[in-house]
Amino acid sequence: MGIGFFESVKMGFDLLWSMLTADPLVTISIIVFFGGLLILALIVNMLRELRLRKSGILEIDKMPGRKFEEYLKPLLKARGYYVQLTPASGDYGADLILSTKGKKIIVQAKRYKKNVGIKAIQEIVSAKSYYKADECWVITNRFFTEQGKILAASNQVRLVDRKQLMKWILKENKGV
Repeated sequence: MGIGFFESVKMGFDLLWSMLTADPLVTISIIVFFGGLLILALIVNMLRELRLRKSGILEIDKMPGRKFEEYLKPLLKARGYYVQLTPASGDYGADLILSTKGKKIIVQAKRYKKNVGIKAIQEIVSAKSYYKADECWVITNRFFTEQGKILAASNQVRLVDRKQLMKWILKENKGV
């Protein structure tokens, strides 16, 4: 008859303990190594949380869609574009119209709780000829599905996701 599960676990702990206590330098090195990893993980997490708060993305996540469009207007203006909001309804798939150096760009703004799929890409692509735009973008507070990325790539749609939007906001906040 073999030994039981708990006896084998106890033997394993006994072996580990004997290895750790055999050489105090090894024990201290292991404790310092894992303690350092824990501290590093905490610091990285704190920096990530600070970046989220500084960017304001958490507040954006709570905004209604139209408020997000209005929020983007001064952000895009600060990036050098003349920005015009389209009507709240009957916008033919574009929420903002950007102009710069003879170029017209239409933007679909999607403030979602989930990732953005192909529907938003289809809407902005169909609006491109209506607005006689040179480019079309979709800007979101989330990310894009793989299908959305594929459709955007085949239709030359620029995708601005959560990560890029946060970079823009943080850059703008530094300039203030």
